[in-house]
Amino acid sequence: MPKLFGIWRRKMLEIPVNQAHLRALRFAPETPSMSGILFVNSSPSSTSQLSKSQKTSDAASDLFDQSALSTLAQQLVEAAKRAGADAADAVAVRGVSQGVEVRDGRVEESERSEGDDVGLRVLVGQRQAVVSTNDISGDGVAKLAERAVAMARVAPDDKYVGLADPSLLAREFADLDLLDRNIPTTSELERRACEAEAAALAVKGVTKSSGASASSGIGGMVLVTSTGFHGSYLRSSHGISVTAISGEGTTMERDYDFTSAPHASDLDSPESVGRRAGERTVARANPRKVETCKVPVVYDPRVSASLVGHLVGAINGASIARKTSFLKDRMGEQLFAKNIRIIDDPLRVRGLRSQTFDAEGVKVKKLALIDEGVLTTWLLDCATARELGLVTTGHAHRGVSSSPSPGSYNLHLEPGEMTPKELISDIKQGFYVTDLIGSGVNGVTGDYSRGASGFWIENGEITYPVSEVTIAGHLLAMFKSLVPANDLEFRYGVNAPTLRIEGLTLGGR
Repeated sequence: MPKLFGIWRRKMLEIPVNQAHLRALRFAPETPSMSGILFVNSSPSSTSQLSKSQKTSDAASDLFDQSALSTLAQQLVEAAKRAGADAADAVAVRGVSQGVEVRDGRVEESERSEGDDVGLRVLVGQRQAVVSTNDISGDGVAKLAERAVAMARVAPDDKYVGLADPSLLAREFADLDLLDRNIPTTSELERRACEAEAAALAVKGVTKSSGASASSGIGGMVLVTSTGFHGSYLRSSHGISVTAISGEGTTMERDYDFTSAPHASDLDSPESVGRRAGERTVARANPRKVETCKVPVVYDPRVSASLVGHLVGAINGASIARKTSFLKDRMGEQLFAKNIRIIDDPLRVRGLRSQTFDAEGVKVKKLALIDEGVLTTWLLDCATARELGLVTTGHAHRGVSSSPSPGSYNLHLEPGEMTPKELISDIKQGFYVTDLIGSGVNGVTGDYSRGASGFWIENGEITYPVSEVTIAGHLLAMFKSLVPANDLEFRYGVNAPTLRIEGLTLGGR
């Protein structure tokens, strides 16, 4: 994702103690990753080559049982209180993942990773410290808590830190059907990858494969706070991807396709993934250059979600609090046409980013960020909400080694009424974007400039491929003229239909 805006993170002081990484916190500006994924997956503590003798079922049976994680998180919080913390919370995460990469029908790489990580956040007055480790043995829990409290006592005051108000905590946890207990074998992953690659190579005009992959994983998380919250989840993931190449030498073009879902049954078939990758690659062959001009630009659904991402980056509470967003004074204003709604839905069944509570234990809910074209809210965790004099919106995200910060869940821009063909039917000359390059978006000013490739539109029809152009404009003007088609599909964490935007500058030859 592009670097959209300035955000503040916690700068870490690292001290190794029995393989634990202890980090004291203070504010410093940095640019976010914009991943928007709740509770960062545990970083693998070990990675090994798969063998036929390895049994994923053993790891899965351990993973399905979160009692050990729950006990550990509870022990950390209790130890922190005994060590003198006024408040504390603990996150314990576990992940098991496996993946296979193939090229030309042969396995190039096969990996499996497993990791357990825990993070403890302690507060002493208005001072805060975060510690994390992947190895607690013997009296490690007590020592970790004591060191965390000692670090908090010498950390700078921060009047906005603190746990969530108990009245805001989630008490009920809906079943969002996020766990697929059927873990594929290595041979099944190999089959998926090989079938996707074969389908891509079968498309006329594809000359070679750049590789295909298939993966699966299960992640578990437990959150315990000293205010009485105890929540957990298990989530599975499956994916297939392939990249195809057409042409030879300097005329080579490449494109890709992928599918991902919590349940394997919701994946697109390997054959359809490979076929789309091949067809997209062949369609890009022999691209032309175009003259610099100002034309309507139409964004393919594969890239249209990036515009939603730019909006969400600009309404992140951390960015608003630091006054580093071009939307900082736009709350309640009409940014889009009246038929535009942009929704963040953490409770979508089988959603890629679904969750019943946030990283501070706060209850989450479906929220219209843009309603009838009007900006209705910032994305807030507890700290940024306090800084802005507001109440958290339940958008806290965190990993084991960081304090909470705001982020989104399952985002989508609601569809319009026209088909994509109708959306472009009156365009005499325009540009249809299928790929964006670089991160030339200024979140402070709203200036937009990105490299792109796609297809030229002429008299309402998509004609020849175009490459090496730059799209330039300003996000406020782009939002105002945005028109959606009716082809919304829920394929990613951020989804949007085909979008048309008027009067953008296309920088060509």
